[in-house]
Amino acid sequence: MLDDRAKLLLKTLVERYIADGQPVGSRTLSRAAGLELSPATIRNVMADLEDLGLIVSPHTSAGRIPTARGYRLFVDTMLTAQRAQLQAPSLPPDQPQKVIASAAQLLSNMSQFVGVVMAPRRTTAFRHIEFLRLSERRLLVIIVSPEGDVQNQVIFTDRDYTQSELIETSNYLTTNYGGLSIEQVRDRLKGEMDGLRAEIASLMQAAVQASSDAISQAQEEVIIAGERNLLAVSDFSSDMGQLRRAFELFEQKAELMRLLDMSSKSDGVRIFIGGESQVVPYEELSVVSANYEVNGEVVGTLGVIGPTRMPYDRMIQIVDITSRLVSNALSHKNGKG
Repeated sequence: MLDDRAKLLLKTLVERYIADGQPVGSRTLSRAAGLELSPATIRNVMADLEDLGLIVSPHTSAGRIPTARGYRLFVDTMLTAQRAQLQAPSLPPDQPQKVIASAAQLLSNMSQFVGVVMAPRRTTAFRHIEFLRLSERRLLVIIVSPEGDVQNQVIFTDRDYTQSELIETSNYLTTNYGGLSIEQVRDRLKGEMDGLRAEIASLMQAAVQASSDAISQAQEEVIIAGERNLLAVSDFSSDMGQLRRAFELFEQKAELMRLLDMSSKSDGVRIFIGGESQVVPYEELSVVSANYEVNGEVVGTLGVIGPTRMPYDRMIQIVDITSRLVSNALSHKNGKG
């Protein structure tokens, strides 16, 4: 266990390094900590912290920087984030996919790092289906989910349909199958085809297939905003290899999904520090994440990805307030609908 003096010096070192991005020497540490200690005493404490794996000396520098383990101790025992300090723009109720996209952009703008949101699984049910004639034998199918999500799909038909036939089919599908999943509609249609006019039955089959395609295409489970912000982070701009690895993570969304999925299993804001485990595979990156809810039920996770040298107290505030904004916007929307 660290004594109070060692804790204060570690806390001060981490804060100075986050603020300046430069290895912290004993003289700087002494001034910043406000302790009247001899340089030799501070060097001894730093040596102890280094032996514990909490700080390390990069290259030939006389200063020290935190390790993943040092950041973890700092985050878990020395960090206090005030909720009320941050002013965030509102996130108005809208279609869920627009709320999610806005949230990713908001996280990015406020943090100046990368905003990431794991979208809730889209329902395969529909509330309403409409047809819009684009040209001969070419229709736009408009599918509205129970939550108000709208997906569009262009289909090509064997024959040209009149406006009255399109309205009749739309009304029949909505009245008889609204609220059911696409799979349920498909199964029920098989047994009811004989009782339907052939041309209407054919259009219904095409609509159900289009709905299924549209929903599967819309299942973009991770929305990312602000990747280019990392170009301005000195930790990355000086090392193209690190930057390349970071961008590979954003391209391989499965890794992000796994990470955010782990976040969803806990309450409150979680912090993953690169290099401390296999969860974040890149030493240079940290993730601050939290769940968001719809009407009290956890449906997804959002967060900020940035360098391990990030102002964690501010990131906690940003992620916390954004998760509450998203929860309110989606719950309000669903409550209205």
